[in-house]
Amino acid sequence: MVDPEVSILLHCAHWRGLLDNQVQVELSDRFNRQTDPFLERHINKVWTERLSKEPWLFNGAKFRLHSFCLASPEHHCCFRSDRAEQQGDHRGGSEAAQDCVDIINGCIVQTTDGGGVNQKVLSHSSPTCSCSKSQLAPAEYHPSSLFTLRLGLTCYKDYLGTNWSCKVAELRQRGQEEFGDPLALLAQPLGVGAVLCTRDGQVVFIRRSQKVAEAAGLLDIPGGHPEPKAVCEHLGEGAGEEQISVVMMQQRPDAIVSELFSSVCAEIRDEVNIPLSSLGAPVLMGVALNHTSAGRPSAEFYVSCSLSSDEVRTLYWKGGAEANESTDAIFLCRTEVLQLNRSSPLWSEMCPSAKGAVLLYQMVKPEGKPSK
Repeated sequence: MVDPEVSILLHCAHWRGLLDNQVQVELSDRFNRQTDPFLERHINKVWTERLSKEPWLFNGAKFRLHSFCLASPEHHCCFRSDRAEQQGDHRGGSEAAQDCVDIINGCIVQTTDGGGVNQKVLSHSSPTCSCSKSQLAPAEYHPSSLFTLRLGLTCYKDYLGTNWSCKVAELRQRGQEEFGDPLALLAQPLGVGAVLCTRDGQVVFIRRSQKVAEAAGLLDIPGGHPEPKAVCEHLGEGAGEEQISVVMMQQRPDAIVSELFSSVCAEIRDEVNIPLSSLGAPVLMGVALNHTSAGRPSAEFYVSCSLSSDEVRTLYWKGGAEANESTDAIFLCRTEVLQLNRSSPLWSEMCPSAKGAVLLYQMVKPEGKPSK
């Protein structure tokens, strides 16, 4: 099923999703976007123009997804063929084989370009991986970890001035020509989203308000971003959004993993008004790319809820901290969600983040994932 608005960067179907103790993070300034004075002037101009129209905008720090390392179910498997199947590629024979890359010794590194993903096969026997020895140092390896996120820092201002810029095609071309990476100049903030399933088997969608900046009026899932500021506060590092730096968090990558997983539950609490005590442990299904914003990545989770759909509906209408961001809650049974596709009438009402999460849910089928 090909949808030009969304694609799947990776999925964790072999493990039926990953828990937080199976994920690790490497944070470094090396994973920040590239820049130059011309681009900074452009970003400042875009931000000034947006502020003049929307003075309530807030420039918060975000994590930037640079690349990742995902363990292989077997020593030799074909990652790109899985990806082709996700995108509805049913070519056979030699054409499909050209898209196949063996994963040697269990790891593959991949950058987040939705159009022709850059990937490098690792032929060494180390259980860690790196893009190139001159560019990246191997992350500290934890035996239980199956997935390593390589993150830098970015911010909302940079996102509007790059991913949402009218010059984004030019920035992608420059990134490819100057750095060998079409995403090198883009902010690429990492988002989070949740397929939230109630006790009686209903998946919760929300109708976005007409007043939000993106995808107004469309169906979405609860979601947002993991916040560097929350990590700094947890570590006792008080700082304003624009003073946040990699060095404040670099020695505690576990705190970043914790924020990644806990932030999706916080978004459910704030947007749907469900108490955290009623939510199960988030299960990471994979990462989807939103091509309406130049391939912005979002980590999509499955989260179970101990409340019924009627109880959730009642709480939603009482209003949470971010009740103004949506106007209605819509419930679909699991079977309906598993059957959604481009021919479904509801598909055209869904924003890209919801589509990506649904595609991952259909691939991973995370119900029954064992807890820690």
